[in-house]
Amino acid sequence: MTKHSVSIRAQAPVTFRRPTKDDGSDVWQLVASCPPLDQNSMYMNVVQCDHFAQTCILAERDGQMLGWISGHIPPESPQTLFIWQVAVHADARGLGLGKQMLRELLNRPACRTVRQMETTITRSNEASWGLFRSFARDMDGELTDAPHYERDAHLGGKHATEHLVTISLPRKSLRLAA
Repeated sequence: MTKHSVSIRAQAPVTFRRPTKDDGSDVWQLVASCPPLDQNSMYMNVVQCDHFAQTCILAERDGQMLGWISGHIPPESPQTLFIWQVAVHADARGLGLGKQMLRELLNRPACRTVRQMETTITRSNEASWGLFRSFARDMDGELTDAPHYERDAHLGGKHATEHLVTISLPRKSLRLAA
């Protein structure tokens, strides 16, 4: 642990909020600082912060952006919260911030009908597998996965296969997330 990490832990509590379009460029910079995350366009992050604010979340401490999750509820699947990207600043890793942000999202009115969470993860992304497996255990949910966006069939051979990860969210666990 670096000295900087220790000082982050000793500061004010982390706050969570919905993003606004004004946050888009800062989100873009946070994602850029979190390899191996895919760097999307800054415009995309602005649109996410603007159009999908109800299902995206920012974590901050003393005005510093520490975490970001982008997600949405697919129109054809209103009981599913699809998590697109989770970014946690290097100075805030190990604090359980990813799981805290996921819980905060599930407690929002926009997610009241959500009964499962989905995301896609490449086999090599150990941090994401760890986060979602741990979250599933905490929520007493079942995690399943299967290849979904395949390297050759969907991604032009230029990106590793993304596995669709689904976590069931039992009603009793949703009450405990609060």
